Amino acid sequence: MRAIFVDATEEMAAVFRKVARPDDPEVHVHIVPDVAPDALPGLLAGYQLVLNDHSFMPTGQMRRCAGLRHVVFLGTGARSYMHPEELAGLGITVHTIRGYGDTAVAEHVIALMWEAARGLASMDRDIRAGGWPRSEGVQLTGKTIGLLGFGGIAAEVARIAGGSGMRVLAWNRTPRSAPGVEFVPLDTLLADSDVLSLHLLLTEETRGILSAERIARLRPGAILVNTARGALVDEAAMVAALRSGAIGHAGLDVFVEEPLPAGHVLTTLANVTLSAHSAFRTPEASETLLRRALDIAKGLAGE
Repeated sequence: MRAIFVDATEEMAAVFRKVARPDDPEVHVHIVPDVAPDALPGLLAGYQLVLNDHSFMPTGQMRRCAGLRHVVFLGTGARSYMHPEELAGLGITVHTIRGYGDTAVAEHVIALMWEAARGLASMDRDIRAGGWPRSEGVQLTGKTIGLLGFGGIAAEVARIAGGSGMRVLAWNRTPRSAPGVEFVPLDTLLADSDVLSLHLLLTEETRGILSAERIARLRPGAILVNTARGALVDEAAMVAALRSGAIGHAGLDVFVEEPLPAGHVLTTLANVTLSAHSAFRTPEASETLLRRALDIAKGLAGE
């Protein structure tokens, strides 16, 4: 089975070379960080398996990729880049990789939360511009963090936040339990959380789950952190709540449209901290991710 890593950056290519083993199937590493969808049929010609880090794979273009049988998406959010069910109808199976960066993402959640509470990014910008702002921050010890969804990442956030002296609440679509975590109804989570952090996969059921109505139920001035998927939130309602102060600050690593366009309204709001969908980007997480991708490829090699 011929395989290609279709959209490797130089950094990811280096990690790939580091974790690859002699008994792994051969994978052609294509170092082009941005692949246009209309280039896919040509790039994937003759390959049966593709590793995809962040390239959009529209069904119409993938229909032209004769012989392709497997897409190994490097992460969990394949639905943001392709339609797995439609690809399955073309005979292409989409594989995702979970759990590789739980600690990395959780640490990013905590970093965004603390930044939102203390305003460090805006303070840094103002000092560099010659100012000397001494704004008052929020002390998080004793405050409540609510986790909307509870999987591996949320469990790590709960561990770190609980160790920092925060009360941890969670809501999940299916029953869960965890030490130090109080599972509550969704309305209770929204009303009682000083910080709300999103930890759901994006599906048709979860799209827009943080609606305008639910945003209105948040504790006034709450901090919102989203490292999951931008489309979980009604973006227009979130912007309105940020402008009014109903949401005190948002720490966002993910967006409805990525990359975030220049001049996007979120870049104009002082009470928003932005990062470029990079919560999972650590050497440790990347090594685990690519090793697991190679293990999947190895398991499929005999087909």
